[in-house]
Amino acid sequence: MTDEHFTGAGVNVMYHETPNRRARAASGITYAYRRCGPRGSQPPLLLLPHFSGTLDSWDPALVDALATERDVIAFDNAGVGLSTGSTPRTIRDTALDAMAFLRAVEVREVDVLGFSMGGYTAQEMTLLQPAAVRRLVLAATAPRGAPGIHGLRDDVLGHVCSGEPRAQHYLSAFFNHTEAGQRSGLEFFGRYIERERDRDLPVSAAAREAQSAALLEWGVPDGGAPYGLGAIRQPTLVAGGDSDRVVPPSAFRLLAGSLPDARAHLYPDSGHGFLFQYHEEFAREVLDFLR
Repeated sequence: MTDEHFTGAGVNVMYHETPNRRARAASGITYAYRRCGPRGSQPPLLLLPHFSGTLDSWDPALVDALATERDVIAFDNAGVGLSTGSTPRTIRDTALDAMAFLRAVEVREVDVLGFSMGGYTAQEMTLLQPAAVRRLVLAATAPRGAPGIHGLRDDVLGHVCSGEPRAQHYLSAFFNHTEAGQRSGLEFFGRYIERERDRDLPVSAAAREAQSAALLEWGVPDGGAPYGLGAIRQPTLVAGGDSDRVVPPSAFRLLAGSLPDARAHLYPDSGHGFLFQYHEEFAREVLDFLR
């Protein structure tokens, strides 16, 4: 059950002005979400965020560009931000939680853009319910058990495990330590704080701990290449930054090579937040791919 009803094509609204909506699932969990862009014949584009990400963690410029053509939905998993319930402690349960949200908003099929941890969730969601996913965009992410993803680097950990993110956290962990990278990070943070009213709640310590457990479980080294991804037949776009300090770029190549129908693009002079640094270029690439 949702607190909104859509009819017709809908009206585009800038993401930083999109109201927070709520949908109650059969389990009793109430999910917070935002939805913008035209409704029509195409399936919605579901956004799955990075570790400790909320509705406010998405770059408004990226979402606005995607919403020129697509019905875009962002949401908080159970126990995250404004959503109720307990935060899942495995990626499998996070994927099941995402599917429970889709049922609550009465959406049967989606294209999915999964960023970092959201990319893990997107893979698992596609394996669990392949009929629900038409196309996949996997950004700055890795296959289960890939080398280099079991735990975070010490120089990254403190920046991504903080409470309310600050500019220095994004600049250190998400953007390349070059003049262009840091400038892009400051520009993103200006967009991040643009929404002044009706912001999401910061992720609680309990939710961060649960998500940390899910990340560690997903990252346990697995010598069973090709990582079980042969069953994902959906066309997939794999993208990342060439200087990512959170997920090694080698994991992007491994991911693309393990999927039957994937293309890959590495963005130059960029880190984990490449999709915010190159928001215009990435949005064009995603929209072209989804067409």
